[in-house]
Amino acid sequence: MNRIVIGFAPTRRSIFSAPDAVKYADLTRKRLGELGVEFVDISDIAQDGLLHDDNDRIRIAAKFKEAGVDGLFFPHGNFGTEYEVARLAKELNVPVLLWGPRDERPDGNGIRLRDSQCGLFATGKVLRRFRIPFTYMTNCRLEDPEFERGVKDFLAVCNVVKVFRSIRILQIGPRPFDFWSTMCNEGELLEKFNIQLSPIPMPELTVEVKKVQEEGAEAEVVAYCREHFNIAVKEEELKKVAALKVAMKRLAEKYGCSAIAIQCWNALQGELGIMPCAANSLLNEEGIPVVCETDIHGAITALMAEAAALGEKRSFFADWTVRHPDNENGELLQHCGPWPLSVACERPTIGYPLAFDHPGAVEALAKSGDLTLCRFDGDNGEYSLLLGNAKGVEGPYTKGTYMWVEVANLKRLEAKVVEGPYIHHCVGIHGNVVPVLYEACKYIGVQPDLYDPIEEDVKAYLRGE
Repeated sequence: MNRIVIGFAPTRRSIFSAPDAVKYADLTRKRLGELGVEFVDISDIAQDGLLHDDNDRIRIAAKFKEAGVDGLFFPHGNFGTEYEVARLAKELNVPVLLWGPRDERPDGNGIRLRDSQCGLFATGKVLRRFRIPFTYMTNCRLEDPEFERGVKDFLAVCNVVKVFRSIRILQIGPRPFDFWSTMCNEGELLEKFNIQLSPIPMPELTVEVKKVQEEGAEAEVVAYCREHFNIAVKEEELKKVAALKVAMKRLAEKYGCSAIAIQCWNALQGELGIMPCAANSLLNEEGIPVVCETDIHGAITALMAEAAALGEKRSFFADWTVRHPDNENGELLQHCGPWPLSVACERPTIGYPLAFDHPGAVEALAKSGDLTLCRFDGDNGEYSLLLGNAKGVEGPYTKGTYMWVEVANLKRLEAKVVEGPYIHHCVGIHGNVVPVLYEACKYIGVQPDLYDPIEEDVKAYLRGE
């Protein structure tokens, strides 16, 4: 997981109880500590530890920038100063979490001390005026389960935004000629999203592989493979797989890349005589997503999915392939063998793929369970993120890394993929990160596109219902 640091700026307004605002700010600090949230405080700047003064706001902004905060949290201890919240959020340009504790009943004289909820309504309006996207966590108590869930989900949203805004992908070779579906607009990705590509020709990879072999630097990877995989290839072929893995990791580090998209066929086979699938699998297991057929958009998707899971789970890159022979809403997710070891429900085998004669693919059935499936893609300058839920189901054996999944309505999903802007590739990850990805989209300029009509359910979850 990337280190996520939140700028903590509780706020108040002068006409409401300042002591109560301070009290709730301190209680919120304590609760964040209990949840293990790392945050940068403002107590050393604001005399009462609260945001309401513009001179303080200027110094707070400087402190948060220096600390490199990944998000802002604005608890409203009482009504709050909405324009100071908006000014600070505008300057920082990071995700914003808006929340206030539930107000107590009026006292015996009918006096209300805080009116936090009313202030949230005002701040929401001013943030919209400033065109600042924000995440709203329902008006609840610090001890309520929706507070803990909301804070943790916000950290995941911040992680997606942080990862997305710093993507650099190692592109090894151009797309295979026949894969027109995986073409992308490099300039547009840079201009719209600051997504950078580091393209290298295939010979640069093969030269690095030879260096690894000359150094004998692949030996540790060979040993790892023998420990964790069934080996159905020759010793020299396994050594090439291991050397390829080491070489790709070195090149990713050299160019400062967090993911790789490789032209997995057929120039590589002419040079090395192996498929890269098993090497891809090994890197995927280490948290460096590697996708096939130079699918840049697929690599972006994998980074987003793993960020949404806070780096605690590995994603897998798959083809939508064929419908289930018996289940009307079932589909086969499969690829030659790049899926990470931790996704498998059995001991994988390094062997031969379905459609090629060269060694180096992985065979394994994936774990079943609840899944998120997603795909970042675009046509004609418009980008969206297809996303939704699925579950693993029983199905017949097939080659490669694979699993059969069931969705709520396959015909609806099929139409989404065909009509676009998507293609036959997707990324899966175990668990439900749909709400996190949906919420992150508002901060990165990407349209969320749910393949099931669950938008109101997702919004309800994010509200804490």
